[in-house]
Amino acid sequence: MLSAVLFCAHKQRSFLWEGKEISDLFINEQIRDREVRVIGADGEQLGVMPTKDALKLAEEAGVDLVKIAPTAKPPVCKIVDYGKFKYEQARKDKEARKKQKIVEIKEIRLSPNIDTNDLNTKVNAAKKFIGKGDRVKVTLRFRGREMAHMNTSKHILDDFAEALSDVAVVDKAPKVEGRTMTMFLAEKR
Repeated sequence: MLSAVLFCAHKQRSFLWEGKEISDLFINEQIRDREVRVIGADGEQLGVMPTKDALKLAEEAGVDLVKIAPTAKPPVCKIVDYGKFKYEQARKDKEARKKQKIVEIKEIRLSPNIDTNDLNTKVNAAKKFIGKGDRVKVTLRFRGREMAHMNTSKHILDDFAEALSDVAVVDKAPKVEGRTMTMFLAEKR
């Protein structure tokens, strides 16, 4: 019979080890390495030492020994209050997510026999999308007999790109894929 039960949660990398829940970071007695590189509470390098000595230093300081870089040779551990460390890490992650800009791809569909006023309306819609920072996928769809004139309809996408040349640049040139011809436009930097 195994004395330790290992349980993995679905979304989080939490484990149940001998009745205690631990995260993907190892702390104190969970660190099984013989030697570790230790970083002090105020960030100074304390050097490579046996894990037992590092644990004694952390105990004397009244905080935890946390393995922060398990893949390094030797693994890097930091003497820090574990609760405060997790809180700071969660705050940094939240701040990084807040600063991320998710670029969406908006699609504008055209047909080979589109009129100039309709094309201008689509150009204005694309300007709004590009102004918001999104990429625009311009799709020229061919149906039935229009398939015979695919090569002569490329000028529609070229005119579309030309109308948006002041705010956008062609990210991917027009390409034929089955019954459609697609082109990607991105914001001019």
